[in-house]
Amino acid sequence: MKYVVVSGGVVSGLGKGVTASSIGLILKSCGFRVTAIKIDPYLNIDAGTMSPIEHGEVYVLDDGGEVDLDLGNYERFMDIKLTSENNITTGKVYKHVLEKERRGDYLGKTVQVVPHITDAIQKWIERAARIPVDGQSGPADVCVIELGGTIGDIESMPFIEALGQFSYRVGTDNFCLIHVSLVPVLNVKTKPTQHSVRDLRGLGLSPNILACRSTKPLEDNVKAKLSQFCHVPMENVVTLYDCPNIWHIPLLLKVSNFLIHHSFKVSEPALEEWSLMAKMTDKLHVPVRIAVVGKYTELLDSYLSIHKALLHASVARRKKLIIDWISASDLEQGAKKENPDAYKAAWKLLKGADGVLVPGGFGSRGVEGKMLAAKYARENRIPYLGICLGMQLAVIEYARTILGLADANSTELDPNTKNPCVIFMPEGSKTHMGGTMRLGSRRTYFHSKDSKSARLYGNKSFVDERHRHRYEVNPAMVPRFESSGLTFTGKDETGQRMEIIELPNHPFYVGAQFHPEYKSRPGKPSPLFLGEEKHKNNAKALGFFLRVSTYLN
Repeated sequence: MKYVVVSGGVVSGLGKGVTASSIGLILKSCGFRVTAIKIDPYLNIDAGTMSPIEHGEVYVLDDGGEVDLDLGNYERFMDIKLTSENNITTGKVYKHVLEKERRGDYLGKTVQVVPHITDAIQKWIERAARIPVDGQSGPADVCVIELGGTIGDIESMPFIEALGQFSYRVGTDNFCLIHVSLVPVLNVKTKPTQHSVRDLRGLGLSPNILACRSTKPLEDNVKAKLSQFCHVPMENVVTLYDCPNIWHIPLLLKVSNFLIHHSFKVSEPALEEWSLMAKMTDKLHVPVRIAVVGKYTELLDSYLSIHKALLHASVARRKKLIIDWISASDLEQGAKKENPDAYKAAWKLLKGADGVLVPGGFGSRGVEGKMLAAKYARENRIPYLGICLGMQLAVIEYARTILGLADANSTELDPNTKNPCVIFMPEGSKTHMGGTMRLGSRRTYFHSKDSKSARLYGNKSFVDERHRHRYEVNPAMVPRFESSGLTFTGKDETGQRMEIIELPNHPFYVGAQFHPEYKSRPGKPSPLFLGEEKHKNNAKALGFFLRVSTYLN
């Protein structure tokens, strides 16, 4: 197996994840089977307990792994299904080594960072790289490894040492290091990159390729200078300049005659469809406005998969996506008194939206605002998609407004409510936060083939989607909801867990307990986001995004 490592220097946030994803896409388009690993140097076991505002969204894998959002980029670009083993953290490695020490596996030796931690890292890389992730049997041909953080970070040192040792173990023909660095626009200074490469080489790693982030393409004289001082062939100095959308990045690497390494013998990448999609996205001009009413709108990466799923659907429907990010708290009555300008602005955006989406979340902040958004969409017949908590709050709002249960609530928000529409689920934990939710791919069975959701998924009897939640709709209240017009069209195998809700007399009012955004891909959008067109008997279009498009027309 061959390994491609992507590191970063100078500053964080340069786009190592997109670069690694693009490399994987190029290799796959050349006929290689690819897999990917993300190394996160933080001490957390996984990303599950980290704040979305601080770290971005928690991405969920089929096996229930709660991982860094970059693994979502890998899955979307390479169209693969990764496992929790593909995300290595300092916490996981130290936990593994300390458990071995407690068992006596080291036979009384002094356990040290070198060799015990570094050996554990290398073994983990080799083990994870051999896990099939593309639906075929046997290991991949190439493993793309992203080293999180920035060269020089103290927490990254054991991983850099391990990768240095690993490069000698597998041989130079099977190891390629791509260093992503910043070339500032101000007089096009190369010093930051020179210093970053010097630091990297001082730690035992020498880059084969420099991927230089800049706002514009680098001139040949700048590339020549970087080549001379960083000891990298000039043809291996690649410019990753700012683009209208990230789908252009693989095309930049291709145009730059990007070769991973001479031993890969890379053929011409077959990226015609990808190129068409990237260029077409830039030319879309018919707008569609989607209001995303959330809790974590301070950092848009908190809803990265939601954003990407909407983008996939909008491109498929030839619409220019405009997302209005609305802080749910700004829709509430409290904001009207405390911050009237924000209140007016939030409601103006909501009322100007062509569709409303309420994503998942935890805690009580903003829930009343989310319910107001659901109510507005329901009463004004605006397309609505509620995901996870967004579905639960739509149910609670319905109970309060239609069933007249003024104190209807979730036991997460009000443990003493007399009308618990949403309750704690048995398989979760109230005392431990990490990895204790209903996580990963679970099966949803359709209970009505005539429902919108069943038709959107191609009239299948069931669908497998990813979950991340502790609370769910109270099955004891379902008959009362259904008798008043709210239908539960998707349930688990027991029939006790409610997975999909619909309002049949609404153009599109759908909630899903699962997260359909996690399995959306460029060119293969999620059915609930995309929809399908029906013309029989002049039937209206189905699906959130297509229903929005129909609403616009």
